[in-house]
Amino acid sequence: MSEQVPATNQSFYDRISHAYDLISDAGEHKAREQGEQTLNVQSGENVLEIGFGTGNTLLHLAEAVGESGRVSGIDVSTGMLEVATRKVESKGLADRVDLSVGDARQLPYKDDSFDAVFASFTLELFSLNDIPAVLAEVARVLKPGGRLGVVSMATVQEGEKASALEKTYVWMHQHFPHIVDCQPIDVVELVEGAGLQVQEKVEMTIWTMPVRCVVATVS
Repeated sequence: MSEQVPATNQSFYDRISHAYDLISDAGEHKAREQGEQTLNVQSGENVLEIGFGTGNTLLHLAEAVGESGRVSGIDVSTGMLEVATRKVESKGLADRVDLSVGDARQLPYKDDSFDAVFASFTLELFSLNDIPAVLAEVARVLKPGGRLGVVSMATVQEGEKASALEKTYVWMHQHFPHIVDCQPIDVVELVEGAGLQVQEKVEMTIWTMPVRCVVATVS
């Protein structure tokens, strides 16, 4: 069984997949799209999205790579796979998109396969112990000089105070992780710890909670 999220939450994502755009994407899409712009995928590139969800970014990536490029996607949820597949097919982009269900800690791709990897509101779903394994896999499948783009819930920057909602969110994750499954992370520290070089960082907020977009490269 894939373990990108606990099994109970894997089933949860399957159940909400058809309503996810209304539940969460309405609040996340601006930050996600900022991440897409910062990653700046080009025509002809080979791109991977980790945690493609309902497929909204897949559509943008498939349009960006054009007919000469390729987009792959991996997600833990079969429900999300079904929704994303329908979207891709309805836009006539299925010939340049390959989707699969699997575990990002063991990516089913060869070394040096991708020009870019994108993960939006996904990395923070993993435990802090598992995130380095995910990033190590990302570094493995990226070509030399390849780019990683991450958008994630972020820890409060030094010298700033957490909002009441941020404090509540963190408390809920600590005490009820089966309900609030993601956690704010220091994505810059984690990415640099994996040996990638941060090239760009964008600070954002969602409902007073910090969100960070990072683009990093493999040396």
